[in-house]
Amino acid sequence: MMFKFDKLYRLGAWGAAACMVAICALIALQVTFRLVDALLVLVGLSRLGVSITGVSEMASYLLVGATFLGLAYTFVHHAHIRVTLLISRLPAAIRVWFEVFGLLIAVVISFLLTYGLIGLARESLQYNDVSSGFLSIPLWIPQSVLVVGVGLLALALMEALWIALRIAIRDPASFREVTAIDDNEAH
Repeated sequence: MMFKFDKLYRLGAWGAAACMVAICALIALQVTFRLVDALLVLVGLSRLGVSITGVSEMASYLLVGATFLGLAYTFVHHAHIRVTLLISRLPAAIRVWFEVFGLLIAVVISFLLTYGLIGLARESLQYNDVSSGFLSIPLWIPQSVLVVGVGLLALALMEALWIALRIAIRDPASFREVTAIDDNEAH
């Protein structure tokens, strides 16, 4: 399957990667500060006492960002786990309709989730909600990342549904599931 918004999904994947790099950098920096303090104490000097306040809080928000921003990319590149034990044995003309049905359910759920997350972020912005940790991060910021990630997934699911419907109506016997190996050969 060729997705028209693949560059948008890749942008989400780059955002997810940036979140992972930021997590690694924050933790490495925190560990380095602790090692420097330990070495100073070992040689008889006093600690510097430098630490990053709220590292675990920032890392948890970044992890959520990495997870949700990568949803659409992993979907279009067939990296999500699918259980096709039963439907893989069906003829292609029937299997395509199972695919359409599954995608339709996924689209409805993703749109409902996106709508709910937009309402949550709007409410957090309206009431100036902040996190209860050390940093008091405005909650609309991480919630907006959730909206973007789930919204991208909804868009990818809509594209996949459209493609599957076209195949189901025009030539259902030609349907075959694309695997990650097939996808890599296409690029």
